[in-house]
Amino acid sequence: MAPTEISSLARSPSLTRCAGGARRVGSSSPSSGRSASFNIHRLPAEATLAASPELPEDILMSVFGILEIPDLVRAGSVCTSWHSGYITLRNLQKHKQSQTPCLLYTSESAGDNVACLYSLVEKRVYRLTLPEPPIRSRFLIGSSLGFLVTVDDISEVHLVNPITGEQIALPSVTTMPHVKPICDDSGAVHKYEYSKNYAKRASSTWLYALCELRESFYFKAFVFYDASTGSFIVVLIHEPFSQLSFARVGDDKWTRLPPHCGYQDCTYKDGLLYAVTIRGEIHAFDLSGCTVTMEIIRGLDVYLDLDAVSIVQAPWGDLLLVSRSLEFEDPDDENADPEIPLPKYTGEIKLRKVDVGTMRLVEIDCLPDHVLFLGHNHALCLSAKEYPALKGNHAYLTDDDEYISHRRSCRRDIGVLDLGSNSKEDLVSPQLWSNWPAPVWITPNLTMMKLTLDK
Repeated sequence: MAPTEISSLARSPSLTRCAGGARRVGSSSPSSGRSASFNIHRLPAEATLAASPELPEDILMSVFGILEIPDLVRAGSVCTSWHSGYITLRNLQKHKQSQTPCLLYTSESAGDNVACLYSLVEKRVYRLTLPEPPIRSRFLIGSSLGFLVTVDDISEVHLVNPITGEQIALPSVTTMPHVKPICDDSGAVHKYEYSKNYAKRASSTWLYALCELRESFYFKAFVFYDASTGSFIVVLIHEPFSQLSFARVGDDKWTRLPPHCGYQDCTYKDGLLYAVTIRGEIHAFDLSGCTVTMEIIRGLDVYLDLDAVSIVQAPWGDLLLVSRSLEFEDPDDENADPEIPLPKYTGEIKLRKVDVGTMRLVEIDCLPDHVLFLGHNHALCLSAKEYPALKGNHAYLTDDDEYISHRRSCRRDIGVLDLGSNSKEDLVSPQLWSNWPAPVWITPNLTMMKLTLDK
């Protein structure tokens, strides 16, 4: 399947009224799996058009509010009045929230600044031009609420909304207690000193080039919305020893959470950050006060040995632990470097719910009428009835391990797994994506994060 091309409609400049609206070129049915191109047909400014009846803006907004974002963006490009309704809807944050996740990836043929979005609803691919630095030069370490968390080639973190094109720099990596900038004779930072100090363990120190630190420091990132303050919180799982740090959008530094090791995944509910470790521990952090407090929800389980685990908020209220058994696949290259970890692929998924009364893990064998999205995104559990394009009792997978930055040319762990039989099928064939940066699930969102900075 060739990538589909779409204009960056969400970021279009002022649009001229057009007789034909948004013109579809080379369209095809979604079920065919073929691509289509979308362009905006603009008339010269001096063109005169016959008056046509227009729907009131409130009716337009009611219709627009129930559209999937690709359709909404196209509708907002039909004419000036529809574009005005689209802008009003976006600014008021009243667009439909229950969007179907898409796979975001890059393609060498699309260009260094282009991200491709594969729609599970339409089975088509859209191209979005993103701001500098080029998306193909970045690490993708997280996806939440429609935002990508990216790391550039000097190991600094940015939030990017690929739909709106908005980009925000997060606090510098040098505000982390483990990282110290090293300056050259002109005063410019040209290296990082990285110390692996933790608790009573002996400290080790390394020097990294600006572009190299990210390969050893970042694991995973999340974006959560704190309704009590109207702010966005970004949480990092990072080295050494998979610890946690957080920052609110607009902060000038990262804040490290109480030291612990082995964190694998996070979720956020009712003002509390829940984090799970590789041994099944669950900690709850209250980030609302001047001092962060931590409560141990579930302690260390010496009998639990997991390859990878996600903590998922189920629609019916339960907390789920979803573990993936990862299998190593021998590299095709017989001369592969033995020092580089082998790629891992999902062989089996096990489901457990956290019993509220005892905090024990109770195994469950299926998720009838529900769907999981797992990977370097904020893990999701969605109702298949609300998302008819998705397969119930299935998990949609992308890579999710600490060695995601190694063996970049290897095939990625992407597919759809039946939770009943643990049989796995390809998402699409042939493969659409480049293997680097590693593809992630993203739920398209028109939210403008800058609104929180202006309050």
